[in-house]
Amino acid sequence: MSLEKEGYRKCMEFRRLGRSGLSVSAVSYGHWLSHDTADQEERARSCVAAALDVGITTFITADAYANTAAESVLGRALKGQRRESLEISTKVFWPTGPGGPNDKGLGRKHVMESARASLRRLGTDYLDVYQAHRFDRTVPLEETMLAFADLVRQGHVLYVGVSEWTAEQITRGAALARELRVPLVSNEAQYSALWRVIEAEVVPACEREGIGQLAWSPLAQGVLTGKYRPGRPPPTGSRGADPGGAGGFIQPFLRQDVLARVRRLRPLADEAGLSLGRLALAWVLHNPSVASAITGASRPEQVRENAEAAGVRLDADLLGRIDQVLDGVAETNPALTTSP
Repeated sequence: MSLEKEGYRKCMEFRRLGRSGLSVSAVSYGHWLSHDTADQEERARSCVAAALDVGITTFITADAYANTAAESVLGRALKGQRRESLEISTKVFWPTGPGGPNDKGLGRKHVMESARASLRRLGTDYLDVYQAHRFDRTVPLEETMLAFADLVRQGHVLYVGVSEWTAEQITRGAALARELRVPLVSNEAQYSALWRVIEAEVVPACEREGIGQLAWSPLAQGVLTGKYRPGRPPPTGSRGADPGGAGGFIQPFLRQDVLARVRRLRPLADEAGLSLGRLALAWVLHNPSVASAITGASRPEQVRENAEAAGVRLDADLLGRIDQVLDGVAETNPALTTSP
């Protein structure tokens, strides 16, 4: 499907990213899972096509995903689309390539070289948002922010952002961004009804600095879809059945008490006329600091269902009842904000 020919589908909602002038689709497509086989690439292409078809224009990836292969797959899947109609974001920090001493982190050499390599793999002249995938304690923050500033001035990057930084790190980065006149506009953070660690400190810091949230894992690695049942083993082939790799992120949500509480959300979803997954996405999107909920998928129908959460409004009573159900199992400790 061509956005240029078909236009934007009416079901999608668009939001400004922080206080910037950049609009992003409220539901975005996250390109995280491995794509190192032909079969996986074909599924990825189908999901990207479905995303475009339902009006998703924001695509988020990282150079470290599948050791750069994910960026290449996404670039091929988006080839032929009108570039101005897309918002493409990638990230830098984790090791890539053969793992040499300068193949990781936020030093100037790695940031500059990684940006150029990401542009080649994605098949684009510029990145809408370039994000620091984690905070790098081994490199002066001034060095990192100056590298980002140079990429902006060179026209390779329009906006910059961070991912999983603490409130204090974000505040320091924002001060340097102002000094360098760099548009620091996003924080990509894990956020869901079960993982609320950014609410106490990170979100207020970002609101002060005009930074919007790009929420990853809004479905808590699929647990909030109800696919995992208390007292039963994870479904065969699911992420929960694989404790290694990406499956490691789901383990905190597979406790029996968590699964039992998620099961109690189903009547609330039924009452609202929503699937559990759409209820969970709508819960994330009710937070005005969230510009976009990043969703992944292995099948096109999952992309279409996720997109239906855009524009859904949950009333205060329902939100309160969701909070009551999850009270005691939703994680809120701000110290758990990820940063090496």
